[in-house]
Amino acid sequence: MIDKTWNEKLHGYITGIVQNNKHKMLQINSMPDHIHIFIGLDPEQSISSLMQRVKTDSSAWVNDNGFCDSHFSWQKGYGAFSYARSQVDTVIRYIQNQERHHRRKNFLDEYRQFLTAFEVDWDERYIFKEPE
Repeated sequence: MIDKTWNEKLHGYITGIVQNNKHKMLQINSMPDHIHIFIGLDPEQSISSLMQRVKTDSSAWVNDNGFCDSHFSWQKGYGAFSYARSQVDTVIRYIQNQERHHRRKNFLDEYRQFLTAFEVDWDERYIFKEPE
């Protein structure tokens, strides 16, 4: 779980990973059970390669710094969606307002809605799980 006492440090660390891999961080924000990262992707690296780096390096960083009482790790998988340049400001505002937004809709319901809106075929067995 991402705690408010260290989430800004996590955002900064992940921003460094993104920038060190030659991508542009447009917005980052997290809730206790998930994180949103909005980037301008450099086509020299695949999103899967970048996400593997972000998840591996940030998990190690959280654990090395002792931010959690137990071992921290991200769940398997990730969701990635593309947006038109004309939608950048809307997506940034959406990510900035995560706390208010999730008072109305939880993450898993929102994620299913994204999958449907983007016409992604999905199987409930492979959807993220509630944190234990």
